[in-house]
Amino acid sequence: MSRRDKTIIYVVRHAESEGNAGILRKEHYEIGSGLTNRGKKQAKDLSRVLKDIVFDKIFSSDLARTQQTAEILALERKIEIETTSLIRERSFQNYVKSFANKTEEELSQEIRKNLEKLDEKAKMQYKHSPSMESAQEGATRLLNFIKEIAVAYQGKTILVVAHGNIMKSLLTHLEYAKYDELPNGAIENTGFFVLESNGEKFNIMKTHGITKSIGVIRKF
Repeated sequence: MSRRDKTIIYVVRHAESEGNAGILRKEHYEIGSGLTNRGKKQAKDLSRVLKDIVFDKIFSSDLARTQQTAEILALERKIEIETTSLIRERSFQNYVKSFANKTEEELSQEIRKNLEKLDEKAKMQYKHSPSMESAQEGATRLLNFIKEIAVAYQGKTILVVAHGNIMKSLLTHLEYAKYDELPNGAIENTGFFVLESNGEKFNIMKTHGITKSIGVIRKF
């Protein structure tokens, strides 16, 4: 890819949310949880890390934690944020219902045993319930969005504020890491990766706050 036809895309995980910190409220089921005070500080710290990057456009998932992160990152840049449901976190619909006769730990052990038997491709396609979105489906959804903005904003630098699990799934799909090398917590709050793309080819240029692990089993 030449410099003229590539789009640079920063894909950032939101800062710490109340959900990450174990704080749950009724309204969280609609818009997701907002940022904690620690999360707001994390977003401000990231803004300083990225202060020399000139973004032409900012996209955010339409959930509260990503929007609030994007708002802090956009504050001094005077850039309008476009929100979309296309880059929401992977859907784990009905997963919680599986707790009916099991503890979360028992369910986690069951899922780990299932995953241990699978090869890389099957792990990406695994669903614990039919309505759950697989890692591969999540990766494809985020990749399709990135393809669209790579073409629409050719030669520009774009910021996308998204979610940790769908980001891990895309990194695995792009062969940055194997499925189990990116377990829970592998992408820190406000961790990010930088892609260059022309809408057809994708090159991971840089990562920040992303750690690969060995000898663990990623649940989702």
